[in-house]
Amino acid sequence: MNSNIPLLSEPELLERIFDHIDNKTTDLGDTVRKEPVSNYLSEERFNSEIDLLRRLPVVFCLSAMLPDKGSYVARKAAGSPLLVVRGDDGKVRAFINACRHRGMQVAKDSGCARAFVCPYHAWTYGLEGELRHIPGHAGFPGVELENNGLVEVGAMEKGGLVYVNQSGSVDASMLEDMPDLFTTEQEYFDQSEYTDDANWKLLAETTMEGYHIKSLHKKSFFPYGHDNTTVVENFGSHSRVIFPFKRIEKLRDVDAKDQHLNGMVTSVYQLFPNVAVSVLSKHSTVTIFEPLSPTRTLMLIYRATNKTSDGMTTNIEEAKRDASFVKDAGFDEDREAACAIQGTLDTRANQHLTFGHFEKAIVHFHENLEKHLSN
Repeated sequence: MNSNIPLLSEPELLERIFDHIDNKTTDLGDTVRKEPVSNYLSEERFNSEIDLLRRLPVVFCLSAMLPDKGSYVARKAAGSPLLVVRGDDGKVRAFINACRHRGMQVAKDSGCARAFVCPYHAWTYGLEGELRHIPGHAGFPGVELENNGLVEVGAMEKGGLVYVNQSGSVDASMLEDMPDLFTTEQEYFDQSEYTDDANWKLLAETTMEGYHIKSLHKKSFFPYGHDNTTVVENFGSHSRVIFPFKRIEKLRDVDAKDQHLNGMVTSVYQLFPNVAVSVLSKHSTVTIFEPLSPTRTLMLIYRATNKTSDGMTTNIEEAKRDASFVKDAGFDEDREAACAIQGTLDTRANQHLTFGHFEKAIVHFHENLEKHLSN
């Protein structure tokens, strides 16, 4: 973790968690926020949020998804087709995924390549985006190779994540409040995609509070965790929410120097604006909430093995079993809840959604979203 990010240490977290368990309390905010339902329905608001996602450095993928020279990931981000690739020099670069001839996308999904050949007319680009070859070049007088490479956008790696800024470059100062969450030892092993009929914010909000655990996850997560017992820390525009498992009680009888939170809590980092990184027992996930429309969202989930307290990493089979449990332990219930809420928003039953003191991270998220949109 970055030393300049003011988050609690493991001993401090454990003390706070046991205090909450013993006193039946939880971390509280100091604000009740009423968020207009129009902010989950308005096309104008949606367009403003897309513009924001294009002008901020936003997590695009795990660095571990680009292990070799020529490794690439191609997908849409904030509605724009992008191509992120590791060059021969080891540097990660990002480009608009559009051939300079007629705009065809030159790459699809992910893989490893020595060059990108447009499937329409075979214009060929190198790993640094340079245009290498135009078939029948004589038929394009005045179209020079050196002036027609792929259009580059900002990209930078930090803490095992690749950030992309569609409106300009990315420098270290722009990411100084982003925690280092992944190491080179952690291995990417799987991904999933889900498209839901809900605003992206409704889906993201499900990751930011534990007030709903007993009621929504009574048979899935609640048997293993605590209801409305969380540690919530805001840092910069971001938050960390710690959800303890009931098995954390085992640490009460362990010597302080041997107390570790690995496997005893789920830590969810809400990386503003639209990414949640969850550190679970045996694996970690990066969830990207890609807005498709005011009422539709694509969720991209990338999974990696965990680093353990003894410096080792969990093996992939353990990580896969852990990932399967998480899906069974409430993930679909969160998605269904978000979609159900979306279905009531245009009924005029509510003019706003209410977020109370138990929902400190959600209030922080909306306050920062409002501030960024007003700039």
